[in-house]
Amino acid sequence: MAKELAIDTRGLTKQFDRHIAVNDVDLQVATGEVYGLIGPNGAGKTTLIRMLATAEEPTTGEIYLSGERLIRDRSNSNLKRRLGYLPDDFPLYDDLVVWDYLDYFARLYHLKEPHRSQRLYEVLELAQLTNKRNSQISTLSRGMKQRLSLARTIIHEPILLLLDEPVSGLDPLARMQFREIIKTLREAGMTIVISSHVLSDLAELCTSVGIMELGYLVESASLEELYKRLSRQQILMSTLGNLDSLQAELKNHPKVEGWEVVTGTTNLRVHFSGNPEESATLLRSLVEAGVPLSEFHCTQEDLETIFLKMGHQQAS
Repeated sequence: MAKELAIDTRGLTKQFDRHIAVNDVDLQVATGEVYGLIGPNGAGKTTLIRMLATAEEPTTGEIYLSGERLIRDRSNSNLKRRLGYLPDDFPLYDDLVVWDYLDYFARLYHLKEPHRSQRLYEVLELAQLTNKRNSQISTLSRGMKQRLSLARTIIHEPILLLLDEPVSGLDPLARMQFREIIKTLREAGMTIVISSHVLSDLAELCTSVGIMELGYLVESASLEELYKRLSRQQILMSTLGNLDSLQAELKNHPKVEGWEVVTGTTNLRVHFSGNPEESATLLRSLVEAGVPLSEFHCTQEDLETIFLKMGHQQAS
């Protein structure tokens, strides 16, 4: 059975004067996915997310959330209540304390006591800010402020979370803490769309990725499918003997597509097009040929490499 779609856009287009920011986008995101929207600045990611969040009216095209058509006017209030949207520049009220800030938004969403206080404690714990609940927002670090913004975004328990460049400008530790929270939300079954121009932020978070360029969605696929289609296996090998005899042996194997020597070492990075069984056969034949291997380590190319490769394919 096909998974229910949390998001389904049809011919979604947004034009500002003569500039087409989002061009005829058909985007499908299944319920429970973490969908990474990747692309350079100016590719249309923010405009697309703003339309999904009803902050921007499409010029043409339709948006369906969980099968229901999204209209920007006053209708759909139940549908909009199920959305959580974190823009990349949402202001925090520096002179409020953390608890009052969250309480203010909880009241805006008509959360009633005792559920409201319970929910505040839940999101503070999730955002790792429980011990900061009486602190003034101006005293928080940048990473804490961003986690507080996320806590505000999920206070009303949305089922669809839209995050626009949520980790830009954060240091590596703060990025990691933010990613951990996203993983927790994913495990709780939330559907999440997260945009970034930094690929490494998304590689370990996402189940699927979409790539935007100049307003077009040029690629949309599950990570699994992308890896299968575009990732080459690499085998890192080291020998105790000389490299020439190892290289001479590698030439005999049809699945070996080439290799490079890792500078200043006796390590080779071998590009290999075979499956795991074939790499085991390769290992056995090298040992049988008397090559004194000290390392034989199979890896997949990472998302960054695949992405660059896709860019070259589209450019060519």
